[in-house]
Amino acid sequence: MTALNQYERLECPGVWRADAEDQRRDVYVSLGDATLVIYDGAERALAHWSLAALSCRNPGKTPALYAPGEDAREELELDSAEMIDAIERVRSAIEKRRPRHGRLRLLLAGAALSALAVFGLYWVPPALIDHAATVVPPAKRADIGDRLLAHIQRLAGRPCTTPSGTAALERLNLRLRDAERGDIVVLSSGSLISGHLPGGTILLSRTLVEDYDTPDVVSGFVIAESLRLAQSDPIKDLLDETGAMTAARLLTTGDVPEPILAGYAETLMTQHAAAPDDQALLAAFRRARVATSPYAYARDMSGETTLALIEADPGSSVPVLPDGAWVSLQGICGE
Repeated sequence: MTALNQYERLECPGVWRADAEDQRRDVYVSLGDATLVIYDGAERALAHWSLAALSCRNPGKTPALYAPGEDAREELELDSAEMIDAIERVRSAIEKRRPRHGRLRLLLAGAALSALAVFGLYWVPPALIDHAATVVPPAKRADIGDRLLAHIQRLAGRPCTTPSGTAALERLNLRLRDAERGDIVVLSSGSLISGHLPGGTILLSRTLVEDYDTPDVVSGFVIAESLRLAQSDPIKDLLDETGAMTAARLLTTGDVPEPILAGYAETLMTQHAAAPDDQALLAAFRRARVATSPYAYARDMSGETTLALIEADPGSSVPVLPDGAWVSLQGICGE
């Protein structure tokens, strides 16, 4: 970006929180050509913000409060005068480059859009999205999932893999998922704990295999994510997020453009999806013969919000993985 030609890499400390209800965290902030990247103390990327969408919530005040969009729940506090000045120069440059339409053209466009909105706002987009989601074949779903994973790798690094760890991960997949399953991928960095992609791939944070003594916790997140996959359509989730124009392109061209997938990958990496219903979770854990308490305490250390899963824990009479395979899986992200 020409507004920052004099900087090769600008960094400073800041205070970040992923949601208005989350605790504030000390972080490091790096300003790049097109994005603002937020890291924790271990240099793991927590969030990537597009500079074009950056919003200041208290203009002219210090410390400055920034968000990745007008309605975003994330917030970043900065008091570095150099960083604030650089960000404001970028925002000013972007604003100057936005097209300025003539008044007549603007009025005509507004009138046309208003007329279309009367019909389209309440029926066309939802119906278009629903229809597009139902006609995507399995092969195209898998292709879109693979391309999303490629964009996620640019944000969170290459997925963790070692020969013995990958074999253990496949063994876990066979133990917990149905025959028509997708892969399980352990991400090397990023703030995402678990997620899923079109085609059935499940994404897991490396903390789920490194920070616990038994495989019960990571198994619980695999079961919960599999249940979310069964209860929702990842393609529809993508279209709901990116809009009816993406659905129209999918119907007319049979594909989703790469820039849209790149933007949606950023959304996936910072999402905080709600867990499935407790009763549905308990039934799924019973079918898999996995205890629910380790998963419940991993979600909430106090157990207050997951009490139903703890009290109705079905227990487990079948080990999820042999000890040797679990040790291998714990080392899947090793150097």
